[in-house]
Amino acid sequence: MISTAYVTGSPNWIDLGTPDLDAATFFYGRLFGWEFASAGPDAGGYGMFRLDGRTVAAGMTVPADRAPAGWSVYFQTPDLDATAEAVEGNGGTVVYQPMDVFDQGRMAVFMDPSGAGFSAWQPGRNKGLDVVGDPGTLCWLELYTSEPDSALAFYSTVLGWETTTMPLPDGSGDYTLIRPGGSDPEAAFAGAVPLTADPSEKNLGPFWLPYFGVTDCDAAVTTAQELGGEIRMPPTTMEGVGRFARLADPAGARFAVLRGVEQRG
Repeated sequence: MISTAYVTGSPNWIDLGTPDLDAATFFYGRLFGWEFASAGPDAGGYGMFRLDGRTVAAGMTVPADRAPAGWSVYFQTPDLDATAEAVEGNGGTVVYQPMDVFDQGRMAVFMDPSGAGFSAWQPGRNKGLDVVGDPGTLCWLELYTSEPDSALAFYSTVLGWETTTMPLPDGSGDYTLIRPGGSDPEAAFAGAVPLTADPSEKNLGPFWLPYFGVTDCDAAVTTAQELGGEIRMPPTTMEGVGRFARLADPAGARFAVLRGVEQRG
């Protein structure tokens, strides 16, 4: 499970790039109860989404002609420069070179060999999100990739991940679980999904999909649709997992909601 006990390779930050930050704040505010707080006049419009005063995500304006709306996931590294070198040395791409973010930490943006974008964060004063795993916060990730084996080998080298497989409850195959290196299987924070397993996502290319916890999956989907969001996969129940759905916000940023079997709240 995702935890704020951040270690090397674990997800520790997530942010939204969107052409209309005010519209996104309205959408996610109604859906999850988030409020937006600017990071200050020197942050270029970047700011934090907060729930009950705690940071659960971040967001910024990205013009539509520069990049499509989307969520970016960050993984922890103790040495960002070494991570960037490892990305390049193993077939990935450095999209934005390592940079300082004031005294908060250092960040870089990458692309894995299959084309899925991801980022890395070397903590400074900002150690990561304040809360995860609760309703309205990040609770799971999935990597949709055309080449699961090679993609996971890449991340294992670059971020030290380890994996295990488990049979899907519906008997349709196996699911690969991802966890930080040296951790127990219970520390899994993501799964890997072949793009071929989902025709609706196949033509969109590899990507990371964030899941946010909810107390009622069906109600969340109804709210998202009423607010102009898109249902990419309707609510589905999976034994031992919970009830989940895949959505997109009005600008097209993809995400999912999950009422887990052990969801708090």
